[in-house]
Amino acid sequence: MHEQTWQKFRSRTGKQSVRRRVVSVAVAAGAMTVGVLAPPSASATTRPDTVQQSLNALVRSDGMPAALASVKGRDGRTRTYTAGVGDLATGSKVPKDGQVRIGSNTKTFTAVVMLQLVGEGKVGLDTAIDTYLPGLVRGDGIDGRRITVRQLLQHTSGLPNYTNHMDIANLQHRYTEPRELLDIALKQKADFPPGTKWEYSNTNYLLAGLIIQKITGRPVGEEITRRVIDRAGLRHTYFPAPGDMTIHEPHPKGYFRDSADGPLRDYTEMDPSWGWAAGAMVSTNTDLNRFHAALLGGRLLPAAQLAEMRTTVPADDLGTGAGYGLGLASVPLSCGGVYWGHGGDIPGYETRGGTTDDGRAVSVAVTTLPADEAAAQRVQKTVDTALCR
Repeated sequence: MHEQTWQKFRSRTGKQSVRRRVVSVAVAAGAMTVGVLAPPSASATTRPDTVQQSLNALVRSDGMPAALASVKGRDGRTRTYTAGVGDLATGSKVPKDGQVRIGSNTKTFTAVVMLQLVGEGKVGLDTAIDTYLPGLVRGDGIDGRRITVRQLLQHTSGLPNYTNHMDIANLQHRYTEPRELLDIALKQKADFPPGTKWEYSNTNYLLAGLIIQKITGRPVGEEITRRVIDRAGLRHTYFPAPGDMTIHEPHPKGYFRDSADGPLRDYTEMDPSWGWAAGAMVSTNTDLNRFHAALLGGRLLPAAQLAEMRTTVPADDLGTGAGYGLGLASVPLSCGGVYWGHGGDIPGYETRGGTTDDGRAVSVAVTTLPADEAAAQRVQKTVDTALCR
């Protein structure tokens, strides 16, 4: 692997602005997918549809093998869209509303569980994490006695990002224990004193998962399932069990390049344990919309904890004017207002989306990481297009 090619991905994996600048992806993948663009579902309008046009462009111009979207409009109707192919080898259709790996959208699920525990009086947002994991978090400028639960969920802890220091491309079939990941982070120096700035770090949600397990006495995936997935009625969403490398339901294959001059390779089957509470989950676009609606509609958290979740600090790395709360981001819309969501990047898939306070919602997925910043911005623009049309 070429280190320069990987530097940006390794330093910001899971972040909404994660980008791999591998310029050959668009050319090679685009050549294989032109001419296989699928129409929107039957419920969509017959006039030219801006969402479908955006997905088509992601395939034709930006080299995405497939692009999928689920949109809940102002009229309350849900429309699903696909473009490209579900399998580059066979040219098969993209499954309608197929399952994908959702990467760092997992963080919002983890944050909801933690905030439920806050509402139950079992965790204090402004309590030091050393209270729950005594003596565990120590390192160069790192002290769990000075980092609060809020700072974990808000990415203001200063903890170094463990994925900065891993060769993720070579972990496709390797199981990684959470404590092994934490050890990687604690060998690094703190990025800044706790509470002094915002900087995205997967290590924050690794520790959040460990705290959830310590408090509940149950695996974090089980708690997410019981407390969030089941409660919100998400029928196509799951937290993979240890060793599970498959995607269970119909899905488009995900693709990845190890280097700028390497071929797109099938990365669909993988062990997502290195993402764990920060990025391991699988879902569909429609389920993600349903999750955000349940969350913002007050069905998953008491009002006080939902208000805390929506209290943001500036996070311009996620876009001009963006803010980050507790596992939830606010992103300005070109038509005014903001939407609330997260987003995720994991080898094979990128997802973006969220919902507005008036109930509009969109989730978009593509089946390889964008080749450059311009392509990444066009994925993000598709969300804005869908919410503002």
